[in-house]
Amino acid sequence: MRRVLPLAAALLVAATPVLADEAVTVPVQGRDAFSRPLPALDPVRRAAFHAGRSLFQQVWTVGPSEVRPDLDGLGPLFNRQSCIACHAKNGRGEPPEGESDSMRSTLVRLSVPGSGVGMAPQPHPVYGDQFNPDGIPGVPGEGRATLVWSERIDRLADGTPVALRRPDLRLGNLGYGPLGPEVMTSVRMAPPLVGLGLLEAVPEADLLALADPDDRDGDGVRGRVNLVWDAARGAYAIGRFGLKANQPSLRQQNAGAFDGDLGLTSTLFPQHGCTAAQTACRAAAGEGPGEDAGDDARPELSDEQLDLVTLYTRALAVPARRNADDPLVRVGEGLFAAIGCAACHTPTLRTGPSAALPELAGRTIHPFTDLLLHDMGEGLADGRPDFQATGRQWRTPPLWGLGLTAAVTDRPTYLHDGRARTPLEAILWHGGEAEPAREAVRRMPSLNRKALLAFLDSL
Repeated sequence: MRRVLPLAAALLVAATPVLADEAVTVPVQGRDAFSRPLPALDPVRRAAFHAGRSLFQQVWTVGPSEVRPDLDGLGPLFNRQSCIACHAKNGRGEPPEGESDSMRSTLVRLSVPGSGVGMAPQPHPVYGDQFNPDGIPGVPGEGRATLVWSERIDRLADGTPVALRRPDLRLGNLGYGPLGPEVMTSVRMAPPLVGLGLLEAVPEADLLALADPDDRDGDGVRGRVNLVWDAARGAYAIGRFGLKANQPSLRQQNAGAFDGDLGLTSTLFPQHGCTAAQTACRAAAGEGPGEDAGDDARPELSDEQLDLVTLYTRALAVPARRNADDPLVRVGEGLFAAIGCAACHTPTLRTGPSAALPELAGRTIHPFTDLLLHDMGEGLADGRPDFQATGRQWRTPPLWGLGLTAAVTDRPTYLHDGRARTPLEAILWHGGEAEPAREAVRRMPSLNRKALLAFLDSL
């Protein structure tokens, strides 16, 4: 059984503070902390980085456009009109504040029992795999999605009250009829984008070495990889991106977002997601009844554009840690390891010799993630399988940049659906494999808890 260390003992076990490679971190703490390129990026790739950023910020149009024909093609159904609309300053999204508020940087995944192409979740037969509220002129949107919050008071062992809230998804004004009783939904808030290229460069063998689905070491932690469909390779691969590790690469993650969120086709996803029931959508996409647009049709997002956006997301630098030598932070780091948080939030990984960008290769990094799936308990479960991820499993989110969330985001929230308003609230929602660590935090003396939160704030 894990035990809570007294403050003095935690100081003794506190490791030397881990500091990231200066070639891939930036000492920025303000609003733009998540928006800087890798310091080591060479001049040619730095120019491409800025071109990719322009596309990331671009508002796409319905078209056709004589001025910028390369920037039309939005829809027929879509969620937002630009990448930056969900990922403001490359930070976390913000869930709706209440029933009168709309989803601006949060989306809803849909599926029904069974499996689709490549063992992916089976899309809803009428609404597809994502709820898109908007449509281009002549195409009805799918409806309106928002969240309604309920709140309860949790109390720590010392009597400290902590308000915890839970979202209730509301889908209304449905444009294509009822969803039916078998629909499975999952609310997903946009995650921060820093360090993605470094995470992509960690060798698959290292992730497999970290996995322990049968709990061979008996610590109660059963991390596992998610095997997902790689559209470019036409084969299964280890997933590492997305909240359930359901994407194998940044390029596919980006192409999937352009497809699902903006309705833009690419060579990876050449067809629009209009279902048979969405006749106006199919007509706008150039698809007749019972047929798909030809694979030889011009993608609305060119390979060059996709590559530029992918380079941009690969080359976003990680903000450097702050206050790593502060005695309270060091105590918190020791507590973080002692109560078992580091069993999933792995402090240190190493990128491989081969990377999409040479600047990413051979780096020692400190993302505090194992990129594996873990059972997080019923409290956080969405009940929706995603490839090999169950409805209770989520990928361990990286913690680097955590302490700068409030500087980058107007209304900082945490966890997959933004229910937590503070890191402490996020910890108290942990269950399943993380329940012993959560209970250790619940029992902590207030000074120990202060040290742990100071450590998290330093990341």
